[in-house]
Amino acid sequence: MPGKPLADQLWRQMSTFVFDNRESWRRAAVERTGLPFSRIRILRRLARAPMTVKQIAAAVTVDAPAATVAVNDLEGRGLVVRRIDPENRRCKLVSLTDAGRDVVAIIDAVDDPAPEALARLSDEQLHALRAMIDRFAPRTGR
Repeated sequence: MPGKPLADQLWRQMSTFVFDNRESWRRAAVERTGLPFSRIRILRRLARAPMTVKQIAAAVTVDAPAATVAVNDLEGRGLVVRRIDPENRRCKLVSLTDAGRDVVAIIDAVDDPAPEALARLSDEQLHALRAMIDRFAPRTGR
């Protein structure tokens, strides 16, 4: 939607806030899984639904060759499998294996407390923030 500079500014501020406050969670997820964070990002996306390598590349903002290398690595670790897409037999879908789902469970169990700036808000402010966020990002449990 063009012509929304305030929305653009808020998006940059929110992105920066989240990015700046997730480093300890990222480090802990890498330590607990032994995987590079780039692989963790892919596993978390695949936990939502199987994807083609092209879709994975777009979702995690890498080029197709890098996505292929990552999927090959995850496949070699037994965390994902490629299967023919029943809706388009020319494509292969990448999905989690049981071991991949176990790793996602480990990732999801990594403690990720709210940053102090967010925790300081009153319950009323937090409920108002949740209501605003729910308008554009319904909760999915992840």
